Amino acid sequence: MKVVAFERSVQGTGASRRLRNSGKTPGIIYGGKDAALAVELDHNALFHALRKEAFHSSILDLEIDGKAQKVLLRDYQMHPFKPLVLHIDFQRVSATEKVYMRVPLHFSNAEISAAVKLQGAAISHIATELEVSCLPADLPEFIEVDLVNIEVGRGIHAKDITLPKGVTLVLHIEQENPVLANARIPTVKSADIEAAPAAAPAGEAPKDKA
Repeated sequence: MKVVAFERSVQGTGASRRLRNSGKTPGIIYGGKDAALAVELDHNALFHALRKEAFHSSILDLEIDGKAQKVLLRDYQMHPFKPLVLHIDFQRVSATEKVYMRVPLHFSNAEISAAVKLQGAAISHIATELEVSCLPADLPEFIEVDLVNIEVGRGIHAKDITLPKGVTLVLHIEQENPVLANARIPTVKSADIEAAPAAAPAGEAPKDKA
């Protein structure tokens, strides 16, 4: 994705406030051999870009004064209750150095799994993203999790999925193989079951009320 920014010469709280009032969002680019660079971006274009999944998990082409550089979105700050982007951070990336990124998960084929079709199981998505490591050129926009073989009572774990070429999982000690999704048979609540009247024995006529 392409992002257009402009170098920002004036900094500080007052300058940032004036930028926002003029429809701009202050930001910063850091990392690599170059010094950190203060920038400004068109707020409306940035706001709509942030609504796209790929903007959060892809290598971005950030253009400044006609020159493009590869960056990753690292952080952004939203107003507590207004649809307003207050600040945004980008990190430069090198084609030869691995990046660490949280990539969204896309779940597929749950509806044709035996757990759902034959056993009526409900699928729960326990995780929505995974942290991976790879070269920038290998960074996927998302990772697909195939649920066709999911079994009731047994979840799909991170190590069960097939990763794109060049991509490795970044797992932590507290969660060496986290569950991504599971299948469970829904519990029927007693309140949802209406008591049916007992059937009269065969040949016996219903008794009249007194």
